[in-house]
Amino acid sequence: MAVAFTKEESFETASETLLPDRPISEHPNLVTEAGLKALELQLQQARAAYDATTGIEDVNERRRQGANPLRDLRYFAARVHTAQLVPAPVSSDIVAFGSTVTFSRDDGRIQTYRIVGEDEADPKTGSISFVSPVARYLMGRAVGDVIDAGDRELEIIAIA
Repeated sequence: MAVAFTKEESFETASETLLPDRPISEHPNLVTEAGLKALELQLQQARAAYDATTGIEDVNERRRQGANPLRDLRYFAARVHTAQLVPAPVSSDIVAFGSTVTFSRDDGRIQTYRIVGEDEADPKTGSISFVSPVARYLMGRAVGDVIDAGDRELEIIAIA
């Protein structure tokens, strides 16, 4: 049967509504307890958003409306599946995954960040990924340590 006699678009047009997968980091998917809960919630929300599109009668519109939720569903399913829960640090003697660290920069700024997983990181709200350059400089260090971070210095003031 010719495409003109069906309600569906051609294969080429239909494939345009299939979005490429969101990139997944090559780093281990380390997560805090809160990070894992957030991933699970985002997976539920993506599933609900995709399920909401199944009621759309027009197949082409259903594909368009479902493209983003389907891509998010694939991403969050993979992230939840590969998540490696890291317990909260038992000590505040050294900077570790899950630590909140306050440090001063050589320009006088004082910053505080919690070191978390990649999906959980949001510098605007005070969290950075464990694979970020600053976190890598800080991990394994103690209060009072001065770190040469390329063209600048960081001094650890507090660890919580």
